[in-house]
Amino acid sequence: MFSRLLATASRCVLIIQLLFVGISEAAPPGVPLADVYQQGMSLEGYWVSEKYDGVRAYWDGSRLLSRQGNVFHAPDWFTRALPDRPLDGELWMGRERFSDLSGAVRRLEPRDSDWRKIRFMVFDMPWQDRPFSERLKILRSTVSEVGIDHLVLVEQRAATDHQQLMHQLDEVIARGGEGLMLKHGDSLYRAGRSRDLLKVKRFQDAEAVVLGHLPGKGRLTGKMGALLVELDNGRKLRIGTGFSDREREEPPPVGAVITFKYSGYTSTGLPRFASYLRVRDDEPPVSGGSEL
Repeated sequence: MFSRLLATASRCVLIIQLLFVGISEAAPPGVPLADVYQQGMSLEGYWVSEKYDGVRAYWDGSRLLSRQGNVFHAPDWFTRALPDRPLDGELWMGRERFSDLSGAVRRLEPRDSDWRKIRFMVFDMPWQDRPFSERLKILRSTVSEVGIDHLVLVEQRAATDHQQLMHQLDEVIARGGEGLMLKHGDSLYRAGRSRDLLKVKRFQDAEAVVLGHLPGKGRLTGKMGALLVELDNGRKLRIGTGFSDREREEPPPVGAVITFKYSGYTSTGLPRFASYLRVRDDEPPVSGGSEL
């Protein structure tokens, strides 16, 4: 009798847990991903905007989701006034504030003081059957109608030529920005990487998983000298530059996902001049997980 009661209770707990997770998680939204702009590509039909160094966020009309489908636990006042139609954008706290932003949006219990500094910078609407130029008009109207300070439309300008694009890029970098984005006006909203969306930077960047810490020598004796990481294609790479002394004393843990920058490729196909940028820890935990 007792064993049957215990089994029944266990099943009830499991059902409650599954229901709770279902509320906290969603299927990853299918969002467009950027390819890389190269000189010589035609700029005809493209819109250009600043690439904000924020955290990608997808508003599905009722929840604010990460790229992996996890729910950002924003304060009620932040989401209450958002429209009931989907929006695609970035949570942003300001230039060169990614670390502060990451810590704020990953909390299960949001800090009101943090979210008062965050803006939802929207750049697209997930409308499947309309080209971007039409979606942009609707997006402008929507943001204007909502009229709240933390919902901001990313400024879009018609692209002209490569020289002007590089001038705009230098202006953004001088202000502490990261780069530019190009979006083709005729493109439909579709998931995955394509030339409909291009990122424009002075350097390339990528992500990798930390496999281990290699010891330092000389001035770095007793500290981390380099990270051994695994790339998306399974190849291994050592990254030994770009770290502060504090990061060398407390390096990213094994298993962490990092972002690094590089310039082209070596003759063997590895990223050239790889330099550490940061830990890419912008995914919120699911409810029931540990607080970060």
